[in-house]
Amino acid sequence: MIIKTACELCAWSCGMDVKVEKGRITSVKGMKEHPLNFGRLCPKGSVAPDYIYSKERVTRPMVKEGEKWKKVDWDYAIELVAENLKEIREEDPRYFATIIGMPILLGGSSTVGFIRRFMDVYGTPNCFSPESMCYRHQIIGYILTIGKFNVADVDNANCIIVWAHNPHASKPPLAWRIDKARERGAKLIVIDPRRTKVAKMADIHASIRPGSDTYLALGLMKVIIEEELYDKEFVSNYCVGFEELKNHVAKYSLEEIAERTWVEAETITEIARTFATTKPACIVQGVNALDQVPTGVQNARSVAILHALTGNIDVKGGFVRAARVHTRNLRLVEMLEDVPLGIKEHPLFYQVWETHLGEGQGMYLYDAVLEGKPYPIKSIFVAGSNPALTWPNSNKVVEMLKKVEFLAVMDMFMTETAKHADVFLPAASFLERYELVDYYSVIFGIPYMMLRKKVIEPLGEAKSDVEFWLELAKKMGFDNYFPWTSVEEVLDYVLEPTGYSFEDLNEKYPSGVWTGEVKYEEYKKRGFKTPSGKVEIYSETLKKLGYDPIPTPKEPSESPYSEKAKEYPLILTTGARDVYYTHSQMRNVEKMRRILPEAYVEINPKTAEKFGVKDGDKVIVKTERGSIVVRAKVTEDIAPGVINIPHGWSEGNVNVLTSNKPGDPISGCPELKALLARKE
Repeated sequence: MIIKTACELCAWSCGMDVKVEKGRITSVKGMKEHPLNFGRLCPKGSVAPDYIYSKERVTRPMVKEGEKWKKVDWDYAIELVAENLKEIREEDPRYFATIIGMPILLGGSSTVGFIRRFMDVYGTPNCFSPESMCYRHQIIGYILTIGKFNVADVDNANCIIVWAHNPHASKPPLAWRIDKARERGAKLIVIDPRRTKVAKMADIHASIRPGSDTYLALGLMKVIIEEELYDKEFVSNYCVGFEELKNHVAKYSLEEIAERTWVEAETITEIARTFATTKPACIVQGVNALDQVPTGVQNARSVAILHALTGNIDVKGGFVRAARVHTRNLRLVEMLEDVPLGIKEHPLFYQVWETHLGEGQGMYLYDAVLEGKPYPIKSIFVAGSNPALTWPNSNKVVEMLKKVEFLAVMDMFMTETAKHADVFLPAASFLERYELVDYYSVIFGIPYMMLRKKVIEPLGEAKSDVEFWLELAKKMGFDNYFPWTSVEEVLDYVLEPTGYSFEDLNEKYPSGVWTGEVKYEEYKKRGFKTPSGKVEIYSETLKKLGYDPIPTPKEPSESPYSEKAKEYPLILTTGARDVYYTHSQMRNVEKMRRILPEAYVEINPKTAEKFGVKDGDKVIVKTERGSIVVRAKVTEDIAPGVINIPHGWSEGNVNVLTSNKPGDPISGCPELKALLARKE
């Protein structure tokens, strides 16, 4: 039997045909009719059965007694969690927090909304996710500028800028689209300190200094404005703040920008001219690389502004938005009496005008647990996340996990985070639960929706996350707010506004359904959902909050121009993706470990020679936070003076080197892409 579902081993959810025989998965293939991947799967998707049937899976609830784990039944485990939450709630419900990871976020509005509904009813606003350091920041930047979240229409573009992105490693469906665009003759420009696969394909590769992207963006704007290459009609009729921007970029010379970015003035000019004169054109912004610097939100604003200046917003092949799926919102935000941690410092991280983003800034969770500031967090529930490896400043994360009074973890594996838990709850895999995949329009501009299927019964006693939270809600006495008796009923409730039911998506339309169209020329019909009704190049909202109203360059807090660079002469960029893993996931799959068995540090031959490093050497890399040992990978594919270390490894954990200090004043995002380091 072939069951059609969606993968969940990275953020993109490719269509997948799963063959099941006698209740066991025997093979997986890409779904040919799926509009995202058209029958292809990346290496992660192809080894899904190995992941599901891993010998390292934990499929029984357990509680820790001393230093040992004891197997228990679900009733006991849920009762233990409920008792703790009831005690905390009597004292102050804000003292309870959840950390949700990618497997939860990829469960769509039904899964994420369900957990947050529980938090709302319980009375705590403190829900945190990877968006504290990833993706949310560009959403904020786009909304502040154009009032919505658009994406690059690569399929129809004649010029594509790939900025701080390595799609062949991190976003294969996008990489496949770029490959096709090149085949039909589209121009390709790549901005990245690394010579990635997409950079090797490019007409122009700008090897930029990490952390200097705002300088480069202003340089491109300067050339476009001063050479009058901008779309005068669009700018005149649909933008505010153009004169302020014109005066702003005039303050910077191309020579100064070239010095700061390591990109020659001639190359800056060539990129600007190519982008402005080749129609239509779009910029593909990296998933988080431009976020994790002090100007993260402003970098996203710069991307939106460049599209606006060249008249590439809401045009086919430009910067577009697809129709959203209008499901029922499960949140009950009105029940909360306070905002989450970090929001008083970064209010736009929680809400931009009428757009409610709905969670706290996780970088403030550390001090709440360790120092009780501004109030203590005494109980944490971690669902599908491994912050001990994937959050910055790992040593401090571990301190936090050890100190919190009660820690429950729901996962498929005994992760580095789960090892510190008081209770371990076995999670069903993505092929063992029902979920709504309703975000294709947001992340890819594809107005499409499908049901992720329960292909097999959960192994052992594993449960789906929604099933667990539903049972916990009833144990807490929240029945009035959780009247459903099954995950299927929850999905029917969420789907009702769409006109589809769970049965429809499970049986009638197993491959999914189209939910609308791409909104070309949307601005001509409704303007822009900003206070001015136009593209806000100059942001009064940011000005009133004390932020720069126009993107303005700022050096990283650990700048190579600072005194600190004498002691730490290397620029460290972290978190680059490998196609075989997603964050800390998949490293227990033997086929992947044979291909990429350990952490590494990329270093240019000139830099390696300077510091006495040879290819394959084990080297110690140190920052102010700590040091790790990793194997050197000497390569011409990274700029001199820059080193790159991917994340997610328990040995050679790069987040031992990073800081959780909020870097972007607007969003609170930590700085993970331009730190200073040295070789010991």
